[in-house]
Amino acid sequence: MDILVIGGSVFVGRALAETALARGHSVTTFNRGRTGTDVPGTENVRGDRTDKDDLARLAEGRTWDAVVDVCGFSPRVVGDAVRALDGHADTYAFISSISAYPDWPGARVDENSPRFPCPPDAEAGDGSYGALKAGCERAVETGFGGRVLVVQPGLILGPHENVGRLPWWLRRMAASGRVLAPGAPDRPMQVIDVRDLAAFVLDAVEAGKTGRYLAGGTPDNTTVGEFLGACVQAAGSDAELVWVDDQFLLDHDVAPWTELPLWAPLTDDLAGVWLSDSAKAAAEGMTCRPVPETVADTWAWYEAAGLPAELPSYATHAGSQGIDPDKERRILAAWDAR
Repeated sequence: MDILVIGGSVFVGRALAETALARGHSVTTFNRGRTGTDVPGTENVRGDRTDKDDLARLAEGRTWDAVVDVCGFSPRVVGDAVRALDGHADTYAFISSISAYPDWPGARVDENSPRFPCPPDAEAGDGSYGALKAGCERAVETGFGGRVLVVQPGLILGPHENVGRLPWWLRRMAASGRVLAPGAPDRPMQVIDVRDLAAFVLDAVEAGKTGRYLAGGTPDNTTVGEFLGACVQAAGSDAELVWVDDQFLLDHDVAPWTELPLWAPLTDDLAGVWLSDSAKAAAEGMTCRPVPETVADTWAWYEAAGLPAELPSYATHAGSQGIDPDKERRILAAWDAR
């Protein structure tokens, strides 16, 4: 197949390009050449997706079997790409997010859950991250004349992660000492390796599938304890995990999800964070490797790349990751003295 990846140099797009090449497909990437290096073996077209002239130049005289769009955040901008590429590809696959559902993360969701009512021509500032993702989905669904595939991942981990959640934990474990471990070690999580996500997307494209698929990974495919333990092991650390309960952390103003990345306390607004229903995707071939393998491979990439102590964040909604070391020490001392 001839596949066009809009993006293709960072995290999800990179995994898609690498996986497609490994399967023998021809891959063209379209990006500005600013946020990452292109995968060797891909054809690279430089351009800005917000520039209609660049989109027209990309499409002129070209056709592909499929477009995979991994970096759409503005419905209007996604709609421009859809219109430029309509008739130039058989399938348009849009990588969206579970955040397109307003009930998540407060409740379990599936593909039949209501999405945010964001229109397909909304601008970047017209709503939250999740609402805009829903609008981007509609821009593809209403604007592309061929097959439309929408894949909605949950929490994605793996090599080349550019948000910094798993890399922060790995860096923290490598620093050793007593580590603030949030909640309970037996609390289940649901994550997907970026390479397994790429494989599922390409399987669906190759099979000509259409519609929406939640792709959050296998339910309960790890626990907080296994995840953090795998980080300790991968980093070759003697770090000591000190488990501190949710309420104590909340009482000490620790921000869920960001100060302790991936920490989701059992509060009403986060009750469904690890409960996305990926049964449809699983029934049609989505598989997930063991999470300790993802953790080990991410550490191997991180070390080989010689990355700095702080990772840049290219995802505008992600924010900074990690707790201040002094604050961590103060909370541990208060926990000891409780």
